[in-house]
Amino acid sequence: MTQKQRNLLVTGGAGFIGANYVHYWLEQYPNDKVVVLDALTYAGNRANLDPVENNPKFVFAHGDICDTQLVEALLKEHKLDTIVHFAAESHVDRSITGPDAFIETNIIGTYSLLKAAKKVWIDEPKSEGKSPLPHRFHHVSTDEVYGTLEPNDPAFTEETAYAPNSPYSASKAASDHLVRAYHHTYGLEVTTSNCSNNYGPYHFPEKLIPLIITNILHDKPLPIYGDGQQIRDWLYVTDHARGIDLVLNKGRLGENYNIGGHNEWANIDIVKVVCELMNEAFANDSSLIARYPEATTVAQGKSEDLITYVTDRAGHDRRYAIDATKTNGELGYKPYESFESGIKKTVEWYLANENWWKELR
Repeated sequence: MTQKQRNLLVTGGAGFIGANYVHYWLEQYPNDKVVVLDALTYAGNRANLDPVENNPKFVFAHGDICDTQLVEALLKEHKLDTIVHFAAESHVDRSITGPDAFIETNIIGTYSLLKAAKKVWIDEPKSEGKSPLPHRFHHVSTDEVYGTLEPNDPAFTEETAYAPNSPYSASKAASDHLVRAYHHTYGLEVTTSNCSNNYGPYHFPEKLIPLIITNILHDKPLPIYGDGQQIRDWLYVTDHARGIDLVLNKGRLGENYNIGGHNEWANIDIVKVVCELMNEAFANDSSLIARYPEATTVAQGKSEDLITYVTDRAGHDRRYAIDATKTNGELGYKPYESFESGIKKTVEWYLANENWWKELR
């Protein structure tokens, strides 16, 4: 896609989605500069950025988005004109047992970034009698801010009222509102995208799909909340990066755009698909049995025997579904990966990258 040269600050760029976005962006736009700011908490992994470490257009900054002065310094030092804000606490279970970190990072952290951006891009130029600097603040959010759907309800649109049901989704909803307010009150040039469930390489092992893969390899139970009929729309992570690319290049300022995969699956069916792919992988590659000696059940082609139903978590939303009609129509967005192709790539990546996920379990 043709676009002007950008200098980007990617917050949370050592996390799952952020790192995949950095890989995508530097491949698509090799002349752009990308500065990653990441605190390297449990879900941020410097190894996620190994493929770009030697790229002269890549810079890593270890720090917290709540450090407003650090953000200001990075914006000035590197003449950054774009912020793509991924940094967030995102695991719902963790938000239930420890919500404080979610309030601090997702709300206070977003506020800190907005303050820094406003000061550097708008306030300081105005104080010198100049126009605001060209800029864009893109905020990455989630479909969970919309709440939950019944089986026959229409999918979430950008007009759906917010109704968050967990501390995680409530903190993301608050950050969405702050971004909107900074646009309408101060003129900060913003866009927001709300995505469905991502999957793909570098996904932290506590999340559903990598958890199932790695538990199978260790012959451990595959925990399924409740009846396993919770439905999610699954989006391959590179398709998400492509959607953000379109929003940055074609999106209207102040607008929200839903980015979905057009892939609604019940959790239990996702698990069964992964089990089938793992059974096939072991049947077709005898070296896997030697590499993963603990994986006795999958070696027998019986991964599904590890499925174990556990007590449902508190406030578990029943269904999410994204209506991406606006994004499709205005920006020409559509996912490239089908679920069949994306989940196959994902399983193959985890089987080939044991050294990456072994350290994180």
